[in-house]
Amino acid sequence: MQPAGIILAGGQARRMGGGDKPLLRLGDRPIIDNVIERLQPQVSRLAISANGDPSRYAHYGLPVIEDDEQLGPLAGVLAGMEWAIQQENPASHLITVSGDTPFLPLDLVLRLELASEGENDRIVLATSGGRRHPTVCRWPVSMRLALKEWLTTSETYQVLGFIHRHDFALADFHGSDGDDPFFNINTPEDLERARDREKQMQLKQQSLSERH
Repeated sequence: MQPAGIILAGGQARRMGGGDKPLLRLGDRPIIDNVIERLQPQVSRLAISANGDPSRYAHYGLPVIEDDEQLGPLAGVLAGMEWAIQQENPASHLITVSGDTPFLPLDLVLRLELASEGENDRIVLATSGGRRHPTVCRWPVSMRLALKEWLTTSETYQVLGFIHRHDFALADFHGSDGDDPFFNINTPEDLERARDREKQMQLKQQSLSERH
């Protein structure tokens, strides 16, 4: 069975001047449209982890799950795990991605699964360009109780702090032409670079279509 998926759309976007980063415009649509379009076909079901008024994401027709934003991304991971096991056909694994990563690989889930080498209780963490991306992960839902305890008793809520206490593997990804497939948007300058990259991708697709 395919894993379930959660888009982590929390965070206060302080370096962007506040607001919801996933709803910033990239081309003619919000960033999160790209994220949904790329991840949804790879998972059995998809939800958004976000705080505040859920109606701002209502038109996507996806469940919007609230978490304790003071606990960081791991709170969204835990909320996703709890949501996944409550479904009619509970998923054994959860894929998490950030809501500000518009260029996710179309084979993300497959490669995360392959990197697990058949170990169901193994976390798989995506890497690219020598960097680890702690919010792009394959999580065994079975570790939700361990994660809940960690968030209750730990002095740090860092994602890697939790991952490093458990069995985990790395799945390395390489973008085309040196582009990072997990490029995320943290600053206005990042947003401009993402818009340029989106334009180049559209031009390339248009060129390929014209050839055929």
